[in-house]
Amino acid sequence: MTDTTQHIRVLVLPGDGVGPEVVSSALEVLDVAVTGTSLSIELDHQPVGMEAFRKHGVFIREQTLDAACNADAVLFGAEGGADWDAVRLTSGLQGALLQLRQRLQLYANIRPIRSWPLCTSTSPLRSDVSKNADLVIVRELSGGVYTGLPRETRRVGDQSVAVDTQSYSSEQISRVSRLAMQLAKRRSHNLVSIDKANVMETGRLWRSVVTEIARNDFKDVQLEHLYADYFLYALIQNPRRFDVVLADNLFGDLASDCAGAIAGSLGLLPSASYGLATRTVFLEPVHGAAPDIAGTHRSNPIGAILCVAMMLEHVCQRDDLALVIVKAVEQSLESGISTPDIGGTATNRDLTESIVGRIRWLRSKPK
Repeated sequence: MTDTTQHIRVLVLPGDGVGPEVVSSALEVLDVAVTGTSLSIELDHQPVGMEAFRKHGVFIREQTLDAACNADAVLFGAEGGADWDAVRLTSGLQGALLQLRQRLQLYANIRPIRSWPLCTSTSPLRSDVSKNADLVIVRELSGGVYTGLPRETRRVGDQSVAVDTQSYSSEQISRVSRLAMQLAKRRSHNLVSIDKANVMETGRLWRSVVTEIARNDFKDVQLEHLYADYFLYALIQNPRRFDVVLADNLFGDLASDCAGAIAGSLGLLPSASYGLATRTVFLEPVHGAAPDIAGTHRSNPIGAILCVAMMLEHVCQRDDLALVIVKAVEQSLESGISTPDIGGTATNRDLTESIVGRIRWLRSKPK
């Protein structure tokens, strides 16, 4: 008999702050979601951030970086906290997250953003504006002003001058464009690319490369170009207008955080990043370490739980299981079980148990 089991290796890096508690919730959901399926999940837990520094004197060990390259997926919690900045500055060590991004050569970040009916009261947008919004922002990670050189502050005469370099190659633009267009084909076949082609050379190259790829290889994708500043205005005015959005490193950063207002809380947002070095998918909730609420049981686990759903979809090609998790999250929120960041009083544990219970119920229903 042929073994049809699909083995998935996941490197688990809970990290700092609320990272360990939200990752624990995500793994509980993953276990329930795959039980009885052909998926076999192999978990490798390793320390990063302050835990790694206390144990090993570094924010991430070389063996952990190697393990990331050999994994099918990395589930990262958070890095940072009260002591992290001070230790990083005095030690001169590079943070774990930055080292992981460099080793995996992450080049594209996918961030799905949607409105949740219960959370309209915590969004700054009117419910009639944000209702039924469901979009994905694809952000280029390897180029742009965040990585360009030279990057320095120098003295010129009697004043300081700071220089950051915005740089892009056609190859960097091409590879993230193709990923975004492939994603658009799986959804509505609509793609909006944002840039500043009216004032920036990189913007003009960006627009030219994206247009050529769409014209030659993705004729069934409807491409629209918008200036980044106008896009941000249009996004808040009518988020339902957009489905898949492609952006460079800087504009993608701004756009995805701005779009977080649609959901009502950063605690609801997952993300997945793709690399050049390996086929590893890097999964990370976007809320950060939130050290002020760590250990208080107030953290929202949904961002990390939806990272697991993205892993099942993008790594395991099990859209059915991913959909069950999303449905369980929807039902839990609709039942009124919510953490303080979205206007409720439930604990992390309450919300996790509700989602786990609903996954069991949904998976037991006759097909």
